[in-house]
Amino acid sequence: MPELPFPLPPLPTVQQVVFVGIALLTVVGSLAVVLARNLFHSALGLVAAFFGAAGVYIIAEAEFIGVSQVLVYVGAISTLITFAIMLTRGMMFGATSPRNRQSGTAAIITSLTFIVLMALMNGINWPEASEPIVDGQAIIAGLGRAFVTEYIIPFELLALLLLVALAGAIVLAKDRN
Repeated sequence: MPELPFPLPPLPTVQQVVFVGIALLTVVGSLAVVLARNLFHSALGLVAAFFGAAGVYIIAEAEFIGVSQVLVYVGAISTLITFAIMLTRGMMFGATSPRNRQSGTAAIITSLTFIVLMALMNGINWPEASEPIVDGQAIIAGLGRAFVTEYIIPFELLALLLLVALAGAIVLAKDRN
């Protein structure tokens, strides 16, 4: 067998292949949310994007947050959005335009935001993990303690956001006579 002039790249690991699959699911779901002409199809794309985000959390060994993502966003928010769309009969079957007058401005702002975020991420000296995590229950207990002490305001704002979403769904589902 002849010798190659360059070394072959190593084969990807199973974890890398799974991550790429989950990343593709997330990206395709996100694009479906933005580009679908039917509002119901956009909601289904949102479900796929939420599942992809939960998969990324699970691969990053944050199983509690991944399961919470599935329960809260896929189980509650997506179901709420889907029922709101289905209960407003006129929106379910109508096709909406994927473009509007603000699409050019939105594309420019999105591109500039991406460039700024990439520059910031490249400029940060990211720390490396110093010690392995040994007890998963301690992490969950610490997360619960942080929710009711240090992060109580964002936690309550999230609860208020969910309450407003529920009230909005009720208003949309209410029969208009």
